[in-house]
Amino acid sequence: MDILVTGSIAFDYLMRFPGKFKDSLIAEALEKISVSFLVDEMTRHYGGVAANIAYNLALLGGRPRLMGTAGRDFGDYKVWLEQAGVDTSTVVILTDVFTASFFANTDQENNQIASFYAGAMGRAGQYKINDVTTKRPDLVVISPNSPDAMQNLINECAEHKIPFLYDPSQQAARLDGDALLHGIERCNILMCNDYEWEVIEKKTGLSRPRAINTGLTLIITQGKEGAHIYRDGETYYIPPYEPVTPLEPTGVGDAFRAGVLRGLDLGLPLDICGRMGSVAAAFVLETIGTQNHRYTTEQFVARYRTAFDDDGALDVLLSSTTPKETQTAS
Repeated sequence: MDILVTGSIAFDYLMRFPGKFKDSLIAEALEKISVSFLVDEMTRHYGGVAANIAYNLALLGGRPRLMGTAGRDFGDYKVWLEQAGVDTSTVVILTDVFTASFFANTDQENNQIASFYAGAMGRAGQYKINDVTTKRPDLVVISPNSPDAMQNLINECAEHKIPFLYDPSQQAARLDGDALLHGIERCNILMCNDYEWEVIEKKTGLSRPRAINTGLTLIITQGKEGAHIYRDGETYYIPPYEPVTPLEPTGVGDAFRAGVLRGLDLGLPLDICGRMGSVAAAFVLETIGTQNHRYTTEQFVARYRTAFDDDGALDVLLSSTTPKETQTAS
């Protein structure tokens, strides 16, 4: 399956606060917040939702194409992605701006305060799929991007009848109800976390049963509680991969999406696809940074089988092409 992953390409600046955010917040004064957190460490990593999904897909033996806008500082990042097995030929590089940047501060309880600078991503809406490739993808992933880019891609996929996974993610808070419904009513797969689903419900008035009855596949992740997949009247509970020592949650959802996508790519049952997502997410949760983990397909399958039974279904993953090992991102 030719998967085109669209969305943000960014640098992640990850910080660790040695205390608890709640100790610095006064409930009676939240309307005039002015706080500063002294962090004891900061690292810069390669990130962006689309790039993270593509990176994890490549680790799982896929050859995804990445579509997005990057800035003049993208050179080393481009090399990194290509070495991992990601096709970056559909990335538009803008030489007059910097690549988007994500700034996240995480406290002792894994609560997170984050900001995002759009940079080159702010001009993603100027480009269509047909502008960057003549090859029709089998599936498009529409992940967080500039709102106009997301809407344009939804329209383009609908017009050309290209199946797509809609992943509004953090943009669910910014998009209005009509914009969210526009994507949901046209997508084949809707994926979000439980908080984002509550936002979608509130903004659109769309209930879970009504969404399921539209014929789409609905996937809702619930952090350490696992995930649920709904399709054709069936509900699949996806447990989390338990034996993990969590370090940093950024990028966990992107890895989960990649695991599910790779399973779908290989034609595996939905419950196995979901569990592949859980295992892929665990690799990220055990590292600092969204692309600092690595594994072979053999290592992935071995870890999967320590917790879940696939009845040999994942042998197809072992026979797929395994990307070459790559150095750790800085």
